[in-house]
Amino acid sequence: MHRRTMIQGALSTMATAALPALAQGSWPTGKAITYIVPFPPGGNTDTLARVIAPALSTALGTPVVIDNKGGAGGSVGSTLAARAAPDGYTILGGTISSHSINGSLYSKLDYDPVKSFAPVAMLGSGPLVLVVNASSPYKTLNDVLAASKAKAGGLSSASPGNGTSPHMALALLSYQSGVAFTHVPYKGSGPAVQDLVGGQVDMMFDTTLIVGPHIQSGKLRPIAVSSSKRLESLPDVPTIAEAGQKGFDMGSWQAVFAPAGTPKPIVDRLHAEIMKIVATPEVQARLKSFGMLPSDMTPAQLGEYQKAEVEKWAKVIKAAGIKAE
Repeated sequence: MHRRTMIQGALSTMATAALPALAQGSWPTGKAITYIVPFPPGGNTDTLARVIAPALSTALGTPVVIDNKGGAGGSVGSTLAARAAPDGYTILGGTISSHSINGSLYSKLDYDPVKSFAPVAMLGSGPLVLVVNASSPYKTLNDVLAASKAKAGGLSSASPGNGTSPHMALALLSYQSGVAFTHVPYKGSGPAVQDLVGGQVDMMFDTTLIVGPHIQSGKLRPIAVSSSKRLESLPDVPTIAEAGQKGFDMGSWQAVFAPAGTPKPIVDRLHAEIMKIVATPEVQARLKSFGMLPSDMTPAQLGEYQKAEVEKWAKVIKAAGIKAE
């Protein structure tokens, strides 16, 4: 009797130990996957999620439901994703803000941008364009830097808000060049670009999605782009590195993460399916229409890139003394 009990106990233990493997093997089971977007509807992160989710649902044979949880520069939704079960049924649209900048911008964060997540897929990176009003006397980056040096407080530069990627691009330019600027935060890119067109501010950084139409209409003049390579849509506009600030490279990137501890087979499957979607001509064209350069990073490469981004922005934010509002 005692021997039978021992055997039954051993079999029970073996069965329990096998459950995670069985669960992984059967994923997905038809249960809906929640795709958390840590920003309000309408922005780039939300738009990309709505491009990817239907195709991912078809590929996996299970619903993929978008859940917008905006707030605190992506921190609210990221915290929810970090606390979710690591079972493959929660993924997150992470960005340069939520997963590299916020760690240094906020004095207290309820998640670790690196340790709380498993990198899944880099979707792409959107270079920013430094623009001035078309009637401005500044035509080159050297013109901008010289004018800012000569002006008390420096030239004024608009942004869609404190801690946003356009603000960080300005901070990086100031950090690298040693030239001061006056940051003018707005509540969104719309009012910021309107004031630049109206002549209330001297300059701003933003994506081609935001400033491109105004460049085409002749209301804004592009000075330089933040990426390491020139943009196809602006082939005559130099990079900031080419314009004299060697090593300058910044993109407002978009990626997909899962909670830390999500099994590797699930992460690998998600990565493979998302990369197939990103590689389609339709999605490639959509990304480029956002001013984004598509990416083919592996999960490991995304993880290393993210760590480097965290370190870079920690230095910039500390030097500039930037804090979240």
